[in-house]
Amino acid sequence: MTLAIFDLDNTLLGGDSDHLWGQFICEQQLVDNADFAQRSEQFYADYQSGDLDIDAYLRFALGTLKGRSPAELHNWHSAFMHSKIKPILLPKASDLLAEHRRRGHELVIITATNRFITAPIADALGVDNLIACEAEIVDGIYTGAPSGVPSFQAGKVTRLYDWMESRDLRLDGAWFYSDSHNDLPLLELVDHPVAVDPDDTLRARAVERGWPVISLR
Repeated sequence: MTLAIFDLDNTLLGGDSDHLWGQFICEQQLVDNADFAQRSEQFYADYQSGDLDIDAYLRFALGTLKGRSPAELHNWHSAFMHSKIKPILLPKASDLLAEHRRRGHELVIITATNRFITAPIADALGVDNLIACEAEIVDGIYTGAPSGVPSFQAGKVTRLYDWMESRDLRLDGAWFYSDSHNDLPLLELVDHPVAVDPDDTLRARAVERGWPVISLR
């Protein structure tokens, strides 16, 4: 089975769902807007530069879920999907997913954004396999802490191999689509790396290595 693996934010989506979640909860006055927005912007800048402390960021982002159950958060996420995610869904991304389905490939989304935010997005895109950063849940309540290996940078490789091993799958012939230089560890491994609307660092590497560069915008 050939894998077609996709980053989510700024690849299949025309924006960053994690960053937009921060905007959404500020707009809904669910957090201290000024402090949260400032910290969120700094973490986003760190991500773009490749300097993100993923554990610190996850504790910051997952803190918005702390003390609540998935059921309690359902209405928040429904409103978030309607106001923030639907406007950044890309028709060309849907076409690309459909083309890989037509070819009989197994579709996988792998993202550094947490599962609470991304699972409904993967569902909306019709992709059953999602590898995302996991949030700790104890007695049905989010603790605000991350769980397991974050699917970020080299952690994406670790998480993908764990996922493949559990399903007796291999990386031979796999495709991986991403916009970010943070995904170079996985892009370097697959047979078919594709840079999608890439940042400057990834664009330069793609040109150097002769990888395809495409746009879904």
